[in-house]
Amino acid sequence: MTTMMTTMEATTYAELVREFPPRPIHTKKQHDATMEVVRKLAVRGEDDLSRDETDYLDALTTFLEQYDRAYALKDRGRKKKTPLEWLKNAMKVTGMIPADLGRLLGNQSLASQILLGKRQLSKDHIRKLADHFGVSTDVFL
Repeated sequence: MTTMMTTMEATTYAELVREFPPRPIHTKKQHDATMEVVRKLAVRGEDDLSRDETDYLDALTTFLEQYDRAYALKDRGRKKKTPLEWLKNAMKVTGMIPADLGRLLGNQSLASQILLGKRQLSKDHIRKLADHFGVSTDVFL
């Protein structure tokens, strides 16, 4: 990946994309390069960015969030987490609160019982959670 112009001369979306194309992030090196570009734009402040720059920043941020979510949710060689531990971690990483879980599962009380370990996840719950977090159902089994 190339680095962004240090003076931020690019102003249109097309120019910004030519300098540093927004792409899904798969490595730490790509993450760091993308963060460098984001910092250069973010330091100027939201009110000082053009619409094209704001859209470009949003695109880069989306890719960073996807990478961060995937990286944080992966089991990186540690002991296997229980489905409940995995759910709690995924909720923390994505900013999901118990009320959000209740809406996703269709029942606030059920969400609370699951988070307290008083109820197990059903197959339907597992499918909904896997779809929501973009992971395999295996993490909840």
